[in-house]
Amino acid sequence: MLECAKDYWQSLAEARKQDVRFLHVSTDEVYGSLNPDAPAFPETNRYEPNSPYSASKASSDHLVRAYHHTYRLPVLITNCSNNYVPYQFSEKLISLVIHNALAHKVLPVYGDGLQIRDWLYVGDHCNAIRTVLERGASGEVYNIGGALKRRILMLSIQCVISLLCYALSRKETRSCVTAISSLTSNDHSGHDRRYAIDAARIETELGWRPTETFGTGLRKTVEWYLGNAAWVEMVVSGEYRQWIKRQYA
Repeated sequence: MLECAKDYWQSLAEARKQDVRFLHVSTDEVYGSLNPDAPAFPETNRYEPNSPYSASKASSDHLVRAYHHTYRLPVLITNCSNNYVPYQFSEKLISLVIHNALAHKVLPVYGDGLQIRDWLYVGDHCNAIRTVLERGASGEVYNIGGALKRRILMLSIQCVISLLCYALSRKETRSCVTAISSLTSNDHSGHDRRYAIDAARIETELGWRPTETFGTGLRKTVEWYLGNAAWVEMVVSGEYRQWIKRQYA
């Protein structure tokens, strides 16, 4: 992608080159794991990826930066915290908890469940990306975060309690009560203990701030999953693969 973007950008007349930007969406995982009392990750934090996934993301960040310094390609990099959202595949924590609660299944928690993450509603992430595209400085990195931290175990309970509140109004109490009492531990290799994003730069320089609190974003997400059970079942069952095959064969 970098090579294609570079070739296209170099083929343009000088007046049009200023309209081109290559934005690379990365992750806070490239910074590694924070100690309990360490300050949140700034953009200048050294890279210390601890899993093959985060190492691959870190290497892609380095490639993007290298294309800027070698070819002057106008690039931007964003490192974002965990997103939650409607339509999210059910391997992710919040969507998995919602699906398992409604399906009367146990709720998996990594290890002791005390890992700390910064959560951001996907709409706020999209707005941040637009902001960086419009006003970010070429060659720079911007951290995007929700400025809140939750222990995963607490988040799981909060999510289930929220589900219970919505489910009560729909007379779905049994599935949620079952889920609340059935948290289970499941260790995960390379799972960092703590992430925290310092998003001061994008706030002060570009004027972006998240508009959703964790409560409002979670309510929107829960309501969507409760109203779209057929979509969730299609994805979980694998039927979506047949749809893709029919559409793109």
